[in-house]
Amino acid sequence: MSAAAVALVAAAAFLWGAFSARLQRLDVTAAIAFVALGVLVSAVPGMLEGEGLGREPVKLMAEATLVLVLFSDASRVDLRELRADLGLDARLLAVGLPITVAAGALLACLLFPGDGLWLALLIGAALAPTDATLGSAMMSEPEVPARVRRLINVESGLNDGIVTPVVLLAIAGAQATESAQRFQPGSVLGVLALGGLVGVVVGASGGALLRRARRRGWVSDGFAGPAVLALACCAYATAVATGGNGFIAAFLGGLAFRATARNATEKLVPFVEEAGGLASLLVWFLFGAIAVIPAMEHLTWEVALYAVLSLTVLRMAPVALSLTGAGLLRSTVMFIGWFGPRGLPSVIFALLALEGLGEGPAGRAVTVITITVLLSVVAHGVTSVPLAHRYGPRVPATALEQAASVQPPPRSLVRRAGHAREPRRPDGRS
Repeated sequence: MSAAAVALVAAAAFLWGAFSARLQRLDVTAAIAFVALGVLVSAVPGMLEGEGLGREPVKLMAEATLVLVLFSDASRVDLRELRADLGLDARLLAVGLPITVAAGALLACLLFPGDGLWLALLIGAALAPTDATLGSAMMSEPEVPARVRRLINVESGLNDGIVTPVVLLAIAGAQATESAQRFQPGSVLGVLALGGLVGVVVGASGGALLRRARRRGWVSDGFAGPAVLALACCAYATAVATGGNGFIAAFLGGLAFRATARNATEKLVPFVEEAGGLASLLVWFLFGAIAVIPAMEHLTWEVALYAVLSLTVLRMAPVALSLTGAGLLRSTVMFIGWFGPRGLPSVIFALLALEGLGEGPAGRAVTVITITVLLSVVAHGVTSVPLAHRYGPRVPATALEQAASVQPPPRSLVRRAGHAREPRRPDGRS
């Protein structure tokens, strides 16, 4: 980028920090603002000239940002409360996610029959994981039950790591190389398990060490925050170096860090959150600057239709199927289904496709992913706060959604969750 572009982005980040609360009340999110800024800058001749905008630097920036977001989000989750949600998390990840991938691939086959099965699978898998940060305004609304926010957060933290092997398989299949022939489905579980193990070991060890060091006064407050940031990067990099999934390692590492560091997370994790927040602004700016205009030039009615269906039917129907019989309100199921934004994970997968296949073979898939993410940035950003205010107050205090907002529900309640009926309103309707 040129020096003028860097100065403009830095000034925009400062102004966003100064007026962010006011802008968010107007339903303007950071993603919307910085994607728009990137599009505007891309239209100015000479602003994007220079080094630093290649695929590899952008991919590294996006991956690093996602790692920080996953680790910091997980560090806010209490494992004691997470146990109460285990059944619901398993439904979303083990039932809803595979259905979403399969349905997305099937729709891509129908709308883009000339692209082949592997690219269809690539589109379906790349657009299956969600990004809770695009609904960050909703995630911070106290009116939304804490259990619902936690479900959305945990699903978002784990689903990108789960589908990563599927994305890599689709890319390898599209390449039609020996690597695709050597791919063994059983290795997927090994990659996920190894990433999870590395994340837990690194996160738990780091949290325990930092808690004891703080207790003895060995930690300088000025370096404690950067130490946690380095721990997040260490969990990701160690998992990748040993053949595991780095994103799973980052999320589970954050959970393990919270469990062992305990109260220290309240003072240390905000540093990681702020670093990830600043990095995400740059990623969204780059997304708007280098991806949006080329995608719009290749926009067709099939691509637009896929983007709309991906954010609605392909997301909401699998969520509804996976949560059938869970005892949640219909409004809760619809709320969780709608808040499945597509963001950083999908952008990273598009960059992996470009790196592995080139612009020609991956062109359509990247266009579909870019348009879907762009639509999600706007749609989920604008509806985040209004829907939270509309939904939250309507959840009865006795509903299952409220059961784990403060402490885990009794074991009997957890056992009955799969058979509970939807609570009725005073007027007799569900």
